Amino acid sequence: MIEQETIRRVLDAADIVDVVKEFVTLRKAGVNYKGLCPFHQEKTPSFVVSPSKQLCKCFSCGKGGNVVHFLMEVEQMTYPEAIKWLGAKYGIEIREKQKTDEERKLESVREDMFSLNAWAAKYFQRILKTDVDGVTLGMGYFRSRGFRDDIIDKFALGFCPTQRTAMAQAAKAAGFSDKNLKLTGLCYETDRNELIDRFHGRVIFPVHTVSGKVVAFGGRILGTDKKLAKYVNSPESPIYTKSRELYGLFQAKSAIVRAGCAYLVEGYTDVISMHQCGVENVVASSGTSLTEGQIRLIHRFTDHITVLYDGDAAGIKASLRGIDMLLSEGLHIKVLLLPDGEDPDSFARSHTAEQFRAFIESNQKDFIRFKTELLLSSTPDNDPQSRAALVTDVVHSISVIPEEIERQIYVTECSRLLGVSESLIQREISKMRREKYQKRENEQAAVQPVAEQGGNTSTPSVDAQSAATVSASATVVTDSPISPTPLMPTPGLSGRVLIQRKNLVENAENMLMSMIVRFGELTLGNSAEATEQTALTEVAEEEEYLHATVTEFIQSDLAQDELTLRSPVSRRILEEAISHVGDPNWKALPYFTLHEDLEISKFATFVSEKESPLSTHHKEQYVEEKYRLYEVIPRLLLDYKYAILREQINDVMMQLRNPEVQKNAEQSRHFMQQYMQLMSMERQFAELLGERVVIKAKL
Repeated sequence: MIEQETIRRVLDAADIVDVVKEFVTLRKAGVNYKGLCPFHQEKTPSFVVSPSKQLCKCFSCGKGGNVVHFLMEVEQMTYPEAIKWLGAKYGIEIREKQKTDEERKLESVREDMFSLNAWAAKYFQRILKTDVDGVTLGMGYFRSRGFRDDIIDKFALGFCPTQRTAMAQAAKAAGFSDKNLKLTGLCYETDRNELIDRFHGRVIFPVHTVSGKVVAFGGRILGTDKKLAKYVNSPESPIYTKSRELYGLFQAKSAIVRAGCAYLVEGYTDVISMHQCGVENVVASSGTSLTEGQIRLIHRFTDHITVLYDGDAAGIKASLRGIDMLLSEGLHIKVLLLPDGEDPDSFARSHTAEQFRAFIESNQKDFIRFKTELLLSSTPDNDPQSRAALVTDVVHSISVIPEEIERQIYVTECSRLLGVSESLIQREISKMRREKYQKRENEQAAVQPVAEQGGNTSTPSVDAQSAATVSASATVVTDSPISPTPLMPTPGLSGRVLIQRKNLVENAENMLMSMIVRFGELTLGNSAEATEQTALTEVAEEEEYLHATVTEFIQSDLAQDELTLRSPVSRRILEEAISHVGDPNWKALPYFTLHEDLEISKFATFVSEKESPLSTHHKEQYVEEKYRLYEVIPRLLLDYKYAILREQINDVMMQLRNPEVQKNAEQSRHFMQQYMQLMSMERQFAELLGERVVIKAKL
């Protein structure tokens, strides 16, 4: 972990104009500088750099920030990587905190393995270009695929000698140990204790991490021996977990950010051929089903993914579950079905980049529509059971989408395509989401007793009486849980209104996350003002919540009201904060802003900047929040719940305005009862917040 004093020295020395000029051509524009945005394609400069504020911003796409944010975005660095980059540029030694003996040992093993992989990658490249077999067999294969020299170098393609021990002998001669040759998977040991090259006689595809380190290899056989696997890949190791890597991401990350989307294909050659064609925002799952780790990796760079299929119906159906996982992470998915007999590799070799992109734009379909049409085409009209299974399958995909408004749009679309009423689809979605929530609750309940038996006392229990002191809404919410109300299309409702409602909850959630990132390890009563007040000190002896940390209190309060944070990254931060909050030297701010996951470090940096998530009202109210956590945290929790409640009230009002609902007396009564109940809760919230909010709704 980089010391905070070092970070301050780096930031004081860094000049944003000086740094941005290495990536963007800037021209003076008054007191500022202007250039073409590096984050998206544009012809008219809209990217402005302010030397006085040390900030940059694109007034077209909205991206920008300070010098660290710029590097994190343009080069897809983590926070520590950006600080180290700036340290190297300005000649500042990056001092890190002392590591334990165990940490140093593990780090040494990993460094040795990375060094061996780096050597092996260069060795395979050299053999490809200088060895007789490398040139005739390896280079001959790549030439047959039409790969140019620059593309071969870009992906560091190589060839492993046909002799079974040639690479192992060369590695040992270079000073690498048998142990690391086996750990990396470059070699395996026979019963006779002989080291054999895993990839002998194969062309080599190195797999890189996001930062460019060689973490593994894939090898393709060149012969026709059916007894041998066509592809052999490195086994998992201390530095390589297959489910957390995507082939081609290192080469594609900048293009993905610029394009605002990623193309997902299956194999190595699909990625390479598309790059050679000029389409660079592409990654491969390497023939395996997508995993949560890979999905999160993609999500660090874009929210939009187009999956390219080659027309194999069986293969497409087998991959649908993985796409459901993409949807559940909040990604927007489209699907492209290539012409018969084509795959991304062959199609890229016969088309230019412009032709390829034009074909994608013209033929890609929204995933839900694609899945519905695909299943309809293979389901007989006269088979009710198959039709019912089809509807259930499609509805399941819709149910995993986290955004309620987006789910409703798909409900309407699928109702039309499947000939099933919206209300029926909506009821099934609600049922599936309830079952998923209940399953998660049961799993957590099963784990809880184990944690208690293990003597884990780091998380205090905030009882109902204590919670009532700071969150009196709990009783109201428990009696009538705040759960999503199904939306129905309402004529005249603008998208701006929906966005404002969404932002209300999002901003309140960001305020909570700001408290966790900045003060997560502190207790609510851990402040000079708190301990100096006699009355509060007396209360602290009785009120357990003052001894809870900010993280523990927020988690406990949300769980008590059965609320889950909306944002996936917020949920991950809360989970990690809870797991570390008992560590004696753990500090939330450096931990999250320097996190190895770029998405977490960027989000934590954003919410940790005091002014970013605060409205003018909040700035005045919470200007001294560090010293009044016992007041501020409960208030922010109330703000969050109130925002959700207002969202629910607006949703019910939408239903009451809907002509279809107004025609149905039973539905009208149902929503009116909901409305009255929610308004009663709203009045109690207003009193808790110290405000009387008068709602004048024209129904």
